[in-house]
Amino acid sequence: MSSTRKPTAKSDSSKPGTKASEMSKSGVDQDLIRQLAALLKETDLSEIEVETEQVRLRVARQIGGSFVSVSAPAQAAAAAAPAAAPVVSDAAHPGALTSPMVGTTYLSAEPGAAPFVTVGSKVSVGQTVLIIEAMKTMNHIPATKAGTVVKILVEDGHPVEFGEPLIIVE
Repeated sequence: MSSTRKPTAKSDSSKPGTKASEMSKSGVDQDLIRQLAALLKETDLSEIEVETEQVRLRVARQIGGSFVSVSAPAQAAAAAAPAAAPVVSDAAHPGALTSPMVGTTYLSAEPGAAPFVTVGSKVSVGQTVLIIEAMKTMNHIPATKAGTVVKILVEDGHPVEFGEPLIIVE
């Protein structure tokens, strides 16, 4: 007599290297994150964003390394977030001077020289407040309004993005 045996269903999640074993508790594919981070490094991009119906995944590089941001669908995120007081960012400040380009900021005309402006400096419209180097060209950035520099938001020799706030003049 031959006995008939039904095959038992085994979950692939017990095998290393399968998709189920590489998913975190939040349902995010860890392997995908690693691939996106490697792609950032390989292509010298600053960020990559992938969005599906279930999850939105953003991998971005900063000076010190990489970070990952994962968020739920917009409806769930809006429902889960508690009501908070609105925060006015430096970019929304009416006296914010924003970067007209991507590049590297320099607060003085040359290394070791006095900076164009410091906190408390009085500036007039058109006065150079810093330099942004882009594609080996030094671009003098002028003040767009007259007043007193109350905050310098960038550091000498650091990169800036288009639209990033540079200084605040009141």
